Amino acid sequence: MYVWTLRTWTLLKMADLINCALTEFVITVGVVIVNGNNSTEEEIKGRISLGNKAFYANQDLFKSKLLTKNSKPWMYKTLVRPAVTYACETWVLKGNIQTKLRVFERKVIRRIYGPTKEKYGSWRIKWNEELNRLTGNKNIINYIKAQRLAWFGHIHRMPDNSMVKKYMNGHLH
Repeated sequence: MYVWTLRTWTLLKMADLINCALTEFVITVGVVIVNGNNSTEEEIKGRISLGNKAFYANQDLFKSKLLTKNSKPWMYKTLVRPAVTYACETWVLKGNIQTKLRVFERKVIRRIYGPTKEKYGSWRIKWNEELNRLTGNKNIINYIKAQRLAWFGHIHRMPDNSMVKKYMNGHLH
């Protein structure tokens, strides 16, 4: 699905003169929005916001004592992570975006597993190394990279006359 939203020129007629002013340049390819700076950062920030909404909408489930701590990460992977990683195959993952995605995921995992009780009765939040051990190093960045690889394999198996494969190889003619 390709939707092109181009509102690039506003024509203003003033005394027989037409002034052209660049107002907005947004291209929507599939569901990923690329702005005039050729950046998807705003789209990814919006996805993180949607992930927060999905997590807090299901907060009663994540806080429930009736569910085990082993089922809650599965719920995160099926309810929250898809809201964040929708169409992630096309993202450009810069360092700051990777950091924001990891911070979001660690925040959710910390809420799922809760704090750690120390020897003398005090409580502390879990460290990043503890979270990595609990999740088996299956973080959101590794998931996005695996999705990209799966998408590449899907395109590679397409017939040579497929438009997507031609576009990927740079042969549009």
